[in-house]
Amino acid sequence: MALKEVVEDPANTDNAGQSWVFLRSSDGDLRDAAATRAIFEKYQPDYVIHLAAFVGGLFRNMKYKVEFWKHNVAMNENVMTCCHEFKVKKLISCLSTCIFPDRTTYPIDETMIHNGPPHFSNEGYAYAKRMIDVLNRCYAEEYGCNFTSVIPTNIFGKFDNFHLEDSHVIPGLIHKCYLAKVNGTPLVVSGSGKPLRQFIYAKDLAKLTLWVLGHYESVDPIILSVDEEDEVSIGELAQMIVDAMQFTGELVFDASRADGQYKKTASNNKLRSLLPDFQFTSIREGLKETVEWFVANYDSARK
Repeated sequence: MALKEVVEDPANTDNAGQSWVFLRSSDGDLRDAAATRAIFEKYQPDYVIHLAAFVGGLFRNMKYKVEFWKHNVAMNENVMTCCHEFKVKKLISCLSTCIFPDRTTYPIDETMIHNGPPHFSNEGYAYAKRMIDVLNRCYAEEYGCNFTSVIPTNIFGKFDNFHLEDSHVIPGLIHKCYLAKVNGTPLVVSGSGKPLRQFIYAKDLAKLTLWVLGHYESVDPIILSVDEEDEVSIGELAQMIVDAMQFTGELVFDASRADGQYKKTASNNKLRSLLPDFQFTSIREGLKETVEWFVANYDSARK
């Protein structure tokens, strides 16, 4: 939805005159080869931005490792096959910083994806996503396809999935904080609050993805992330959400719950070398807009 918002913004003249199609899972099951082919036959795309994935937060990743592997591999295989067969001019797929090795040096960069096993908690998802990078290079070498990938850090924003158990950290905490405020109960955060993360506002990611579409010409992935100094702890994040929600109750950290990977600090040096002047939305401003949208759209928001 953020991509649609940016593309349709009257101030965005870079994409003027283009015809865009935005699809949801209800428009076709990309795990099914025939359904995927039907989508390509219907729309005959020149360019594809492949954002579809079977996703979830830490605990869902730990519980459904087979499904995270199987569903994501199927989607990626079907999309890539059709992009090749329908002669798509460029395919951009979306990876994640959670695919990087668990034991590594920091900051991580694009050259380090395959240097060791990922964190055990999300190995099904991580290996499925890593294979996109492998196949991008294979399709380029064998068929001359223009396939590449972007690696965003943790994404947040309006229209996210705010499910209490299966969402990512920011939408999940926003929903929990909303309920704690409504019910007059403490806000309980799973884990110690110590792990560190970088967060990118969905609208910023959309703008950068459009830049990749028009200007980045390499099969090698590129990290799309805020700067290293913008990394925050989960505890700091929770307090920012409390502030944005104007929640005055107690904030509690349940250290008996798993923390997941302690950090995965990513370097955006490659991005900054190519696009040095990009201005990221501050995390506080992004959280304020996201919280306001969630409260105003609580009944219809995905949750």
